[in-house]
Amino acid sequence: MSAPWIPPSLAVRVTVLCGLIAFAMTGMLGGYFFFFARTTINAHADDQLIGRAEHFRRLVGDARSVQDLRDQSLMFSALLGATTDVLLLRRVGERPFVEVNPAGVAVPATLSAVPTDRGMTTRDVVRSPDHPRMHWVAGLARSGLDGATVEVVTGHPLESEMRMIDESRFQILRSTLMSIAVSVLLVYLALRQGLRPLRRVTDQAARIHPIDLSIRFPEDDAPRELRDMVSVFNAMLDRISLGYDRLSQFSADLAHEIRTPVGALIGQTQVALHRVRRPDEYQQVLESNLEELNRLSHIVDNILFLARADHAMLDIERAPLALDDELRGIADYFEGPAEEAGLRFIVRASGTALANAPLVRRALHNLVVNALRYSRPGTTVRLIAEPLQGGALIAVENDGAVIPAEQLERLFDRFYRADATGARPAASSGLGLAIVKAIMALHHGEARVSCSAAGTIRFELRFPGGEGR
Repeated sequence: MSAPWIPPSLAVRVTVLCGLIAFAMTGMLGGYFFFFARTTINAHADDQLIGRAEHFRRLVGDARSVQDLRDQSLMFSALLGATTDVLLLRRVGERPFVEVNPAGVAVPATLSAVPTDRGMTTRDVVRSPDHPRMHWVAGLARSGLDGATVEVVTGHPLESEMRMIDESRFQILRSTLMSIAVSVLLVYLALRQGLRPLRRVTDQAARIHPIDLSIRFPEDDAPRELRDMVSVFNAMLDRISLGYDRLSQFSADLAHEIRTPVGALIGQTQVALHRVRRPDEYQQVLESNLEELNRLSHIVDNILFLARADHAMLDIERAPLALDDELRGIADYFEGPAEEAGLRFIVRASGTALANAPLVRRALHNLVVNALRYSRPGTTVRLIAEPLQGGALIAVENDGAVIPAEQLERLFDRFYRADATGARPAASSGLGLAIVKAIMALHHGEARVSCSAAGTIRFELRFPGGEGR
């Protein structure tokens, strides 16, 4: 079985890309300098060849006759200098009367002589087709006394120049490869140094554990390119830590909430089994156990509802709901418990809400039960509904004890009860207001709570209109 392919590190990837870029750029520059050097060397050789030919044209013009030129052939050979160069002096269409051509190189048939009335240029230089490194140039000249026309032909093999070109090619290639290697090394070292913040982030991330979620990535010394990413990761860790804390608290509250009825069931059952009892005593134990079991069933139902609401598993249907009828129906339903608590209802409602009727009734039921539990005797519970721009508002107000601001922020938390540490024990599981918040989330609405300095507690349910679907 072949080993899985491991992708290279970011530093290696960037180094390879930079190496390719350096190869392309230095290759282009090296090629440019090489071709420039070769062109310059060839041009210099052609200039020297033209200068030599012009010099011999002047010598021919200074000679008295062709015979003098023939007699001075040794002088011309000495003036030519290079043993491999070629010099031919001849009448047009005749054999050369002065010939310096040690290698016996043939003159190109395409070579044409430059007239006597103009000088030679590089455009007059001809390369031999059978000897590419041999350059030729020819020009006409007139002898001084007899006025005979002489063709001056010079040739030069570019052997030393080609050696210079080959050496230049080697030097440029070597310097190009060296520059690429140095560039790649420097890029890799720079990346290793530049990626140190990422390694610090990795080290910090390795220390994060469910037991300790307080670790955060350093933002002060992070590069500008990584600062946004580090900030986003820290915000994500804040949300995870908050969610984990809530989950831990929820698990502890759930265990505490279930332990009470379970403990009561175990205790009552153990007492009943301690000795033989009469049938009516067993019936009382069963009735008490049934009450605790109903309480457990209610808690389980509420938790399942909240879990499904959190995971968007509920697809609710909404329809226009007459708010006045709904609030008056709630007031009629709780009229008896309100009279027993010394309370009364006032209903001021108008308009409609686009909502799911059973869920809205459940939310209002929880709010009214909460108001009846915490209102001062002799006060009024006010049920209010009014249309809003693009939606509707339902409010439940009651007068009770002033709730501190830090407790107001937690009233919608699961299993939180503001009176759990007070003089009287909590009479609910602490899930009612959490269910209200979940119901409003299913409606894409919002649940709010406020408390005045006089102790007026107001719960608001804000429903969106058709655009909130």
